[in-house]
Amino acid sequence: MDQSALVLKMSEYEAGCVERVNHFLKAYAFAKTIGEGEGFSGSLQDILETAALVHDIGIRPSLEKYKSAAGEYQEKEGPGIAKEMLQGLGYSKELIERVCFLVGHHHTYDKIDGADYQALVEADFLVNIFEGNMEQSAVEKVKETIFRTKTGTRLLELLFLD
Repeated sequence: MDQSALVLKMSEYEAGCVERVNHFLKAYAFAKTIGEGEGFSGSLQDILETAALVHDIGIRPSLEKYKSAAGEYQEKEGPGIAKEMLQGLGYSKELIERVCFLVGHHHTYDKIDGADYQALVEADFLVNIFEGNMEQSAVEKVKETIFRTKTGTRLLELLFLD
């Protein structure tokens, strides 16, 4: 699936905040790699890549409304904005429904219900570990408790544990 229109739309949405643009692009690259490495079907890969691009779309309204970018606020504010954007770009109803679910749950780690959800969480963690300068002991804990895919785990090891 060609995601260039969504990358441009998200860049427009986040104009002036290069950190958030860089974040979603890195999450997208890791998600794409994890999904392909795990052999996702075309439709599952499309859902994953789309979700990775819009997963943090709720940050801006959360900051405006709650003065916080906490995960719970992102999960609350993000799905509606993602739905509107994806509809405007002509994405299918089925894809939009699953992507909005993932946007609304990507900081909820105890209810992972599919390979796309797992890969999105791992991709986001790979970016957040670096951006948040996570300590080695915390990275090891995340490996034990969060990471399940071979590809995501290998990336985590190569970047942060080897």
